[in-house]
Amino acid sequence: MKVALVMGSESDFPVVERGLKILKEFGVETMVRVISAHRTPDQAVAFGKKAADEGIGIIIAAAGKAAHLGGVLAAVTVVPVIGLPIKSSTLDGLDSLLSTVQMPKGIPVATVAIDGAENAALLAIEILALQDDQLKAKLIEYRAAMARAVEESNVRLQKHL
Repeated sequence: MKVALVMGSESDFPVVERGLKILKEFGVETMVRVISAHRTPDQAVAFGKKAADEGIGIIIAAAGKAAHLGGVLAAVTVVPVIGLPIKSSTLDGLDSLLSTVQMPKGIPVATVAIDGAENAALLAIEILALQDDQLKAKLIEYRAAMARAVEESNVRLQKHL
């Protein structure tokens, strides 16, 4: 299954790219699109409606300011949607976070931290790993490597002290 990374604006790509990198490291098939909930609403709805038929297993929807992209997509598909609020210039991303996380009952959008592309990708991988043992093994090793890095950091600090 593919993970679709959809962003409201090309200016969101530097953040989205960090998640794309992780998905590629794990060997997850991806597609990347710029689709605006407000400027191209028909395209957003069409994309959401076709997502499952296109082999998309998870959608990561990145948007800033009035970040309705995740909600629009979630409203027209049963494919899980992970909202990625993008930090905006006006309210430091709080507007994006609230627009993404405050969904009405029945239309969930899992939401990660503002500019949290890495966690959006890892959450997508965790969901896919429920049915993919190889992906699950890679995820377990990724977590073990993170733990080793923390332990090594502590050893370096202790030597410094």
